[in-house]
Formats: sequence, structure tokens, C-alpha cells
Amino acid sequence: MLTLTPQQLEVVQRPLGERCFLEGKAGCGKTSTAVERLLYLMQIGVPAHQILIYVPQRTLAQPYRQALAVPGVMAGGAVTILTLGGLARRTIETFWPLVVEQAGFGQPDEWPVFLTLETAQYFMAKLVEPLLAQGFFASVNAHPNRLYSQILDNLNKAALVGFPHTEIAERLKSAWSGSPGQLSIYDDAQTCANLFRAFCLEHNLLDFSLQVEVFVRYLWQNPLVRETLQQQYRHLIADNIEEDAPVSHDILRQWLPCFESALLIYDHGGGYRVFLGADPLSAYSLKSACEVQVTFETSFVTNAPLQRLEQTLLWTFGEPPPPPVEEAEPPPLIPIFERFYPQMLEQVAAEVARCVQEDGIPPSQIVILAPYLSDALRFSLGDLLEKRQIPFRSHRPSRALREEAPIRCLLTLAALAYPEYLPPNMLHDFDVMAALLQAIEGLDAVRARLLASIVFRKNDGLPSLSSFEQIRADSQERLTYRIGERYERLRRWIEEARAAEPEELEIFFVRLFEEILAQPGYGFYRNERAAELTANLAESARKFRLAFRESMNVSLEERNGEYLRMVHEGLIAAQYLRSWQTEDEEAVLISPAYTFLLNNRAVEVQFWLDVGSSGWYERLFQPLTQPYVLSRRWQAGRQWTAEEEAQVAEQNLQRITLGLLRRCRSRIYVGYSEYSASGYEQRGELLRVLQDSLEGLLRRA
Repeated sequence: MLTLTPQQLEVVQRPLGERCFLEGKAGCGKTSTAVERLLYLMQIGVPAHQILIYVPQRTLAQPYRQALAVPGVMAGGAVTILTLGGLARRTIETFWPLVVEQAGFGQPDEWPVFLTLETAQYFMAKLVEPLLAQGFFASVNAHPNRLYSQILDNLNKAALVGFPHTEIAERLKSAWSGSPGQLSIYDDAQTCANLFRAFCLEHNLLDFSLQVEVFVRYLWQNPLVRETLQQQYRHLIADNIEEDAPVSHDILRQWLPCFESALLIYDHGGGYRVFLGADPLSAYSLKSACEVQVTFETSFVTNAPLQRLEQTLLWTFGEPPPPPVEEAEPPPLIPIFERFYPQMLEQVAAEVARCVQEDGIPPSQIVILAPYLSDALRFSLGDLLEKRQIPFRSHRPSRALREEAPIRCLLTLAALAYPEYLPPNMLHDFDVMAALLQAIEGLDAVRARLLASIVFRKNDGLPSLSSFEQIRADSQERLTYRIGERYERLRRWIEEARAAEPEELEIFFVRLFEEILAQPGYGFYRNERAAELTANLAESARKFRLAFRESMNVSLEERNGEYLRMVHEGLIAAQYLRSWQTEDEEAVLISPAYTFLLNNRAVEVQFWLDVGSSGWYERLFQPLTQPYVLSRRWQAGRQWTAEEEAQVAEQNLQRITLGLLRRCRSRIYVGYSEYSASGYEQRGELLRVLQDSLEGLLRRA
């Protein structure tokens, strides 16, 4: 057990029969207390299978998983860890016969098929592509995959907030105060959402929105289902409830009186998932349903200078001024100001190296954060850190699958093994060069280009690779015979796969990884990131296969071809838990700020890049949706104006700066360049707030 304060210990050892609401800012030990409460319940004899850990996102349950992974901790079954989506899916699987006809599914004798984000995008694309050709969304300048994801997001909002999906367009239109042309876009989005929902009902397909809707509207209202759940789970720990959606809070409010014990945890200043439907005000209303209410106020993360910086920031945001300090201390906010963007990145990389090599800070305790993580920024920073021998990793959940170089390598090799799956014009010399560069260890870009230009051919329109032995002797010497041997082994493996009977793509990817790419001499050898991405791709292909019913009459070849085409066209990746479970890896993390906040962990040092950018706080414009209008807080018929936009920007700025600050133990570097990466001057509001805070710290000293 951790060393707990008396206040923490009191919460951990509270008697059964109570519902406790625990609140406080990030870093006050709320989750640590909840983990100890979980262990305490099992120590006093509560069977593990009667305990439910309820979180808004699977990654937020990581502290509980780590505690339960200790040998000998659990007794009496296993603790259940669920999100709203997980609870909905598990309940639908159990009680499907009760709801299949009531909910209007078209195949009552068939079991449901649960869609991932990827498979939902695929079926959405099949329905919407013909409409795009007819002129739908003609005035919208966005990649089709972004359109599909926003339509799905609208359906998710309707389910999570609790209104009929047929009202999406009306709600958006009633709040719009701009150009009348936008209204037809909302109508187009509504038509697409209706088509998708009808298709899912016809084929027993359940995307996330339909899972939630079926559970909330039908199963949770069924006395048999509710009684089964209430008897199965007798003790509840619900963490980060401020990041959950209103219908989730509705269920908790109705369920709370039935638990023998309950601990609800609320994070002050949270709500980072508002764009996904989170509602902190709805979460806070659960406080009145708990007879015990506790507030933690002391941070176990931030040091004294950072706490004074937090007070100064709050003063900048309009709170009462903090008291003066007796002794001057160097501010924990360290500026890195340069005229041009590349110079700022150079200084950031140099300072990261100094933190690691001179101050002895582990790389895993350093994060580099930006409002957005573009491929260019990811590559530039990675190159600068590599030159200084600093290990790093990056995480951006919204990246398309194809944007990862190891995945592009696997896709290109699959297209060479099964050339009939893709149109001939979808594979080019550059794709083959990039694949060989990833696949063969010791091959540099120049020789990869040379090799690809010689061996890549299209025979009768189908791509193929020629033998290394057919290359002229002088070119063989330039490439080296060692590279040639490795290439030839890879080429023969692809030819054997091409000659054999087609197999499921997930099997193909795993075999290619194990038999060739993960062997000595090849690019995935001892490459954990490549192994992780291969596993993600194989899982994605498997779930894509499972989304097709036999009644759809889709052959293996057609399905494989559809999957490769879909990924090549920029499918947005689903969330893979293994991609979040690397926080102990000794590497600097490069990440969007919100992604780091949703991982909910503290580090020693943070670097904030582009503090002059408005991307830190401005709402990202999405032409087909609007998260604040599609919320339970929005009054029907009220128009969204520039005033509301400014208020949201101010709230976002306060939320993100305080959230990051409370997850830092030592110091924060702020990187600013007078000109952005695009060459524009930057004078964002975050820059002003930080300048005011620094001046405030100096005045107080």
C-alpha cells in the first residue's frame, strides 16, 4: 500500500453502505486513493467479481489494471473494468434476443455485428460515396474520410446526449447564424446519418451510437436487465466522471442507490473530452446523490514555484490576486523565443538533450506538446532528437493508419503479393522505395531509390518485383550483395504468397512480420514500435473481416481488396489500447496537448510548442457538426455567435493551461517563434497569458 495521508486513508477505509463523492484538482491523489480503495475492498472480503470500475475511456483505467496485475491481489473472480460503450456492448451480447425486434433490427434470427470506428467508416463510405457524386457536400473542402467521421460523430452525440438522431440537422440549423449555404450541408449530413442508421438496422450492425442507444433506450429500461446488472455489481468506483457523457451520468444516478458502496471521482478543471460529448456540469450534479462528500486540495505533483505559477495564472483568468512571496525564486516557466520556427525547434531539442544528459531527467519524464502534431513537426523534432541520441515516441490518435511508415510498408508488400486487390495506379515507385527502406536493414534512401527504380515493374498493369540477379553487375555492387541477399529473400517470400491461395490479410501481415520483417537483417527486427503497429493493423483487418455477414455475399478477395483500398485512401484509425500502454517506455513523448491530458499522468518537464498559435484554445471548425450545440447544455433555438465562440476559447485556454500545469512536477519550457511554420506572425492569447503571468510572478517576488 502507498503511504497515504489521513484524509486519503479515511476515504479508503470508509464503511460499506456509503456513496462517496471525491473531488479535487489533478495531482491531489484521487485516483491513487481509489486504487487503494479497490484493494481495500478485496482485502476485507468483497469478491472481485462484484466490483465495477467505470471510466469514460479505457486508457483512464490503466492505474487500476496495473494494481490488479500484481500476483495474488484478486480473489473471487476478476474485477470488471468498463466504459459506457463496453457496458452497452456486453449487455447487448447477453440480452440480444430481448431487444432485436423491439429495436427494429431487420434480421431477428441473426446475432449482432459490432462495428469499430474503422468498419463504421467503411460502411458509411459505401453509402455516402454515391451521394458525393450527386453533389452532396459540394461546398465542403474536406477529405471524404473526415466527412464520414463527422457524420458518425453526430450520431454519437445524439446517443450520448440522449436525443433522436433524426433531430441532428434541426439542432445545428437552428443555432447557425452564418451563410445560408451551410444549412444545406447540415441537411446532407442528416440524410447520410439516416441512411447509415437504416443500413445498420437492416443488417444487424451496431456502431458505437447504436450500441449506446439500444442499451439506454431499451435494455436499461428492462426490469430483468437492470436487476441482473444490479445483482452482478455491488460496489462501484467511477473515475474521471467529468469526462463522461450525460446519458452515462443518468445511468449512474439511477444505479447509485443499489450499490453497497460507491466512490465517484471528479476532477476540477476537467472536461477535455467535451468535443466527444463529455459534460462536467452533468457529472457534478451526481454530488447531490452521494451522502459523503470529500475534497482533496493538496497537490502531490507540483512543486512550490509551480503552485505559485498556478495561482498567478488563475489571477490572470480573473481570480483574486495571490499573496506576495517572501523570497524571490526563479520562475518555473522558461521561455524559448526565436524569430523563426526551425530555430525554435533546434533550441527545444537542445534543451531536451540538456535535461537528459546534464540534469539526469529520464526521457520518459519529458513531454513535448503542441496544439496539433503534424507529420512535418513530428519528423522535424524526431530528426533533431535522433541527432542528439535522445529516444522519443509520438502519439496522435487521429492519425490515419497509412500515415505510419511501418504500416505503409506492410500495405505496399501486401499489394505486391496480391496485385489484383488494388487499381494499378495506386502503387508507384516511391511506395516501393519507402517500403524497401523500412523493410531492409542497412538500406539508405539513395540505394532504396536505385533498387526500386530497377526492380519495380508493371506487367500487364499488375505490379511486381524482378530478381536481384537480373540487375547489372555495377548496380549490384552499388547496392551491395548483402542488401541484395536480403531483398531477394523478401522478394521470394512475396512471390510464394502470390502463387499460393489467398489468405486473410491479418494472417498475411502476421506471417510477413514473423517470417521476414522481424528477422535479423530486416527493419522490424527488435523494433517494438513496428511490432505494435503490425499488431494494430492485423487487429484492424480482423475486425474488418468480422463486420461482413455471410448474407452479404462478399468473397475473401473482394473483402481484402476493399480493406486495402480503404486504408490506402486514408482510413482514420480506431483507438488501440496497446498504443497507450507505453508510458513507462524510456522515451520522450511528442504529442498533442489534449492527447497527453487524456492520458492523465504527470511528468517532470513539459515543453509547450507554438504558444503563439491560436490552436491551443480555438475550436476546430467542423463543417458537419458542432459539439457545443449538440450538447445538453445548449438551449434549443439559440444561435451560436462570436460571443459564444470567444467564451469557449477562453474556457479552453484556462482548462488546458491549468490541466497541463497540474501535471508537471518541475518546470515548463514555452517555445515561441515570431513566425509560424507557415511563415505567419503569431500573437495568440496563450502568449499574452503567459507573459502576464511571468510579469505577475516577478512583481510578487
